[in-house]
Amino acid sequence: MEPPTTGPVEITVETVGALGDGVAHWQEPYGPNHRLFVPQTLVGDRLMVRFAQQRGEGWLVEPVSLLAEGPGRADPACRHFGICGGCTLQHMDPGTYGAWKVEQLRHALSRAGITDLPMAPLARTPPHARRRAVLAAARRGRRLWLGFNERASHRLVDIEECTVLAPRLMALIAPLRTLLLELLPDEHTLDVALTLLDDGPDVVLMGLPQPDLNALEMLGAFAEAHDLARLTWSKRPGAPVEPIALRRTGVVRFGPVTVSPPAGSFLQASAEGEAALVEEALAGAKGAARVADLFAGSGTLTFPLATLAPVHAVEGDGPALTALEAAARQATGIHPVTVERRDLFKEPLSPAELSAYQAVVFDPPRAGAASQAAALAASSVPVVVAISCNPISFARDAALLLDGGYVLERLVPVDQFLWSPHLEVAARFRRG
Repeated sequence: MEPPTTGPVEITVETVGALGDGVAHWQEPYGPNHRLFVPQTLVGDRLMVRFAQQRGEGWLVEPVSLLAEGPGRADPACRHFGICGGCTLQHMDPGTYGAWKVEQLRHALSRAGITDLPMAPLARTPPHARRRAVLAAARRGRRLWLGFNERASHRLVDIEECTVLAPRLMALIAPLRTLLLELLPDEHTLDVALTLLDDGPDVVLMGLPQPDLNALEMLGAFAEAHDLARLTWSKRPGAPVEPIALRRTGVVRFGPVTVSPPAGSFLQASAEGEAALVEEALAGAKGAARVADLFAGSGTLTFPLATLAPVHAVEGDGPALTALEAAARQATGIHPVTVERRDLFKEPLSPAELSAYQAVVFDPPRAGAASQAAALAASSVPVVVAISCNPISFARDAALLLDGGYVLERLVPVDQFLWSPHLEVAARFRRG
């Protein structure tokens, strides 16, 4: 569709939308009123913009000049801001940024009809705390790009700094770029999963061509030189991983228990964010005689909860559950942990099964847990703690619990993905 005009137009930003773009409107002379999305802007910014491309029922526009600046602006912390798609909100000062994050949760809940919000302050994550990330790598001739995609693009930003990554992971970027330039054929791409475990970095090269003896020697030397805990590879993202250098076990501590998660597996993005979620899970389960941890992963919440009471951990991913079960067998000083492999999307625990527990914690993927929330809503469980990485699916699941007679007792927004639109939530529901 052709833009309504090719020249610049003047607009004033009215709000900041869910993706972090400023939102404005422009009235076409004697024509329709267009909704415009303006990156890196704030409420009150007045500027000249040019139409770029259609987005849904509106238009993405490009700033031409800033005429007047609204309140709340800050200097971006990273030189790649504005190009790199990893952070979209570094132009906000801390107060404006925090208020915007909380408002996204309020808005999602209000759309689900939930307005009585016992909201705790935003739990914040500091810069340089991100311990898990997936980067993209691409070789083009004698150059290797390694970094994150530009926003809404497959073009790579070859990062030289990152203000969210943990320094130990950031220190691997330059040597990885050198290594992959030697290993990859021209025009080849792959993903690099970096995870900072307690005993060192865990690196998975996803999409690496079958390494020959020379490549294996180079990779092994890299793992030694940079003190990696584990270095593995796979033919493509999602395929089984193959070991290259397993220099240490690769462990992380969940509460009092040490777990060895599968290479490249899910881990909460920061230790600070994880601590905030664990604190809310423990507060909700306090006093329960038996607890269920649903979507348990490798035991992030299971083992802290097991300091309070026996825990039944349910997870659908086989390798994650294997790691949890192995750690539970070796653990001492906690209550018993039982495990069950089960696809909770297809086969949620029924109200009858849930009746065995005095507290249930569930932490699903971004899609949420509609079926399990519906079963909980029909159950007699006294306390439910819901943890979510998506306010929209959380709002849907929360509405199911409220319709089933639960009362929302506490709501904690957790900013684990700093300077991005993403927000995590921990909420406690008590049966009324």
